Amino acid sequence: MSEPSPHTPTGNGTTQSERAALSDEMARTAFQRKVVTRAAGEEVLAEAIEFFRARGYRAGRTGRPNQVYVLGGREGILPRVTAEISVQPNVGKARVTLVTISGFGPQLQEHLRAFAEHVRSRRRGA
Repeated sequence: MSEPSPHTPTGNGTTQSERAALSDEMARTAFQRKVVTRAAGEEVLAEAIEFFRARGYRAGRTGRPNQVYVLGGREGILPRVTAEISVQPNVGKARVTLVTISGFGPQLQEHLRAFAEHVRSRRRGA
């Protein structure tokens, strides 16, 4: 069998070159950070939902405990952008909350960065 052409549609109607461009954009706009805070995990998740809804994204609890999803529409060439925020309470000797922020998208990346800074600034102000 021969290799499919880069211009041959895959199963979902996109070509291999289009898929490669989407993958490259996802990698370029990826955002991953871990932030430590003394705030309760539930409080951080509630703030995350409010923070991203105020910026026009859909946000809510996932089926997993201690996790929030963020969904957005088209940004640049990406048809949809997503992120997740999870918390792990009572980490380490100091019993702090570890917040993991992960997602991708040109504009969403900036909002994720702003949320991480928001969590950090609350820590400094406490």
